[in-house]
Amino acid sequence: MTEPSAARTQPPGPTVAQASPGFVIGLLVMSAFVMILNETIMSVALPRLILDLGVPATTVQWLTSGFLLTMAVVIPTTGYLLQRFTPRQVFLASMTLFSAGTLICALAPGFAILLGGRIVQASGTAVMIPLLMTTVMTLVPAERRGVMMGNITIVIAVAPAVGPMIGGVILDAFGWRWMFWSVLPLAVAMLTLGFVRLHLSSQTRSAPLDVVSVLISAVAFSGIVYGFSAIGAAAQGGGGAPPWVPIAVGVVALAVFVVRQLRLQRSEKALLDLHPFTYRPFVVAVVLSGMIFMCLLGAAAIMLPLYLQGVLGASPRATGLAVLPGGLVLGLLGRPVGRLFDRFGARPLVLPGSIMLAIALWLFAMMGSGTPLGVVIAVHVLLMAALGLMMTPLIAESLSALPSALYSHGSAIMATLQQVAGAAGTAGFVTIAAAASNGPPGSLDAAGLHAGFVAAGVVGLLTVLTAFFVPGKQAGDASPTTEAESGASQRSTPVAGH
Repeated sequence: MTEPSAARTQPPGPTVAQASPGFVIGLLVMSAFVMILNETIMSVALPRLILDLGVPATTVQWLTSGFLLTMAVVIPTTGYLLQRFTPRQVFLASMTLFSAGTLICALAPGFAILLGGRIVQASGTAVMIPLLMTTVMTLVPAERRGVMMGNITIVIAVAPAVGPMIGGVILDAFGWRWMFWSVLPLAVAMLTLGFVRLHLSSQTRSAPLDVVSVLISAVAFSGIVYGFSAIGAAAQGGGGAPPWVPIAVGVVALAVFVVRQLRLQRSEKALLDLHPFTYRPFVVAVVLSGMIFMCLLGAAAIMLPLYLQGVLGASPRATGLAVLPGGLVLGLLGRPVGRLFDRFGARPLVLPGSIMLAIALWLFAMMGSGTPLGVVIAVHVLLMAALGLMMTPLIAESLSALPSALYSHGSAIMATLQQVAGAAGTAGFVTIAAAASNGPPGSLDAAGLHAGFVAAGVVGLLTVLTAFFVPGKQAGDASPTTEAESGASQRSTPVAGH
């Protein structure tokens, strides 16, 4: 097999000119914080939006699924964007789109415009995450990446920790529109700071954008996720095409997309270089990350607030406070887990984390209308602790397994599949819950949410099985800088050739 790092010209990564590495990473982290805060602040608002907008649960969940799906469609283009444009240009475009989308959401007169604003927001958010990860992998020495990823986890985890609480307070006091009005000044502040101070120099190259690949990827991911969403409607007697039709179209389009990328990457024209899939640690980490995002977004961020408010009768404010301790635990684990990864590798952390994840999800499946709120909070803390043990090691392990030439494409692949998995998990779990509910069509009750959590529990068990394939720390990992630059260490051994 021809090594990707040797056969391809290394694409330029973000390089520092007038801005220090600390400032660059700090600005990107805080911008990602604002974007994640926007996403999580909405989780407690879904039950209220069902009433205010007059739409069923299977429709309102598209405010989350549509957001994630848009990210999945846009993220594959970031490998191209990071080569064609400077980091400053990519950052300013990202924050401009996000700010514009936030304004549209705040002014939206109904569900359709609100969903459109969320799509614009997602277009900006999609570019920021790969830009952040590629920048960290480029600027931070390999032996410190675990600690740096841990520090990023601390900052970013604060957003999902405080987002539901802030959202609950705002929702009770002012209404759902103020969730966007409160985020908008933060987004504009980051945009202004980046415009004034983010002066970077970097090499760019004129690479053609394969529009056909963009269109194929849009059909593939939207078909798969829409099919999951349609399952619930069909189970309740809804009209339209059978769910297997869009799923089949999406799967076929995805196969065509993969074949096209394999052909185009021979001439370095692929929208998304798939060479990272020839590295076993990357493949395992990506699969695990996808299942984690299915559970994190579908079960914890969507179904849990619906359970707290719809079954236990908690207010939006109480719902936000209930998930706050778990979010703080996730953030506090970031730095120590990063240090442990640098010392011991991913396996000793990911394996026990997956077991904790499965236990927490099955405990959620056992809850009902009489479950004490304290028990729900304790299980949520267990779930977040499990994610804390897994997320930082998997991100660091997956990208460290690649040569530096593939950082941007590896981060784009991981982010794409995470968002597709999150969208599929959200759509799938909610529609399973809606199909199993005994109330009016589109409503969720205790029986339906139980079915949704059971589905999440099955995914949790698959996570445990997959975690056994995470490689242990090799002797050659003690000096990982060479590995990142040459892709020659044991942990970066390709699976197979193309």
